Amino acid sequence: MTGMSLPVLEAGLIHIAAAPADRGVVELIVCRPKKNERAVLAQGELSVGAGLAGDDWAKRGSWASADGKAHPDMQLNLMNSRVIALIAETQDRWPLAGDQFYVDLDLSAANLPAGSCLVIGTAVIEVTAEPHLGCRKFSQRFGRDAMQFVNSMVGMALNLRGINARVIEPGVVKTGDAIFKRS
Repeated sequence: MTGMSLPVLEAGLIHIAAAPADRGVVELIVCRPKKNERAVLAQGELSVGAGLAGDDWAKRGSWASADGKAHPDMQLNLMNSRVIALIAETQDRWPLAGDQFYVDLDLSAANLPAGSCLVIGTAVIEVTAEPHLGCRKFSQRFGRDAMQFVNSMVGMALNLRGINARVIEPGVVKTGDAIFKRS
């Protein structure tokens, strides 16, 4: 996979920057039942202990944890739908990124610093400080330029690769639900 060129991706920053800051929409929900498997869901249930029901987050463990167990601050991954639409080109390729929620919302650090709370469906999640960066798999699936784009200084400031979060109040999320900052 060669992917989109860096100049084409950079030209898309204008559209990405126009994402709503306070209230957006859940565009796609993806569960990862096993390594390299994806299931697109019409709705998902979020719980404090398990994250997204059916997702392998708790079983998978994490390189970022000292004990190798699931990292509590990496329970959920959210990616801006405008970014993945540009990178993946077609929505059927969005799940390859490996995130659970694709949302039309400004996920930049300036807009959603760590500790920010978001209402997503009937659940509440908290943005965590753990960085979410493009990796080897992301590069293989979307191209080297895509990884360079999301991991650039601008890409990291805008959280183009996405953000990590954890569930603080359980609930149900459906595709098309609102996602907004909790006041």
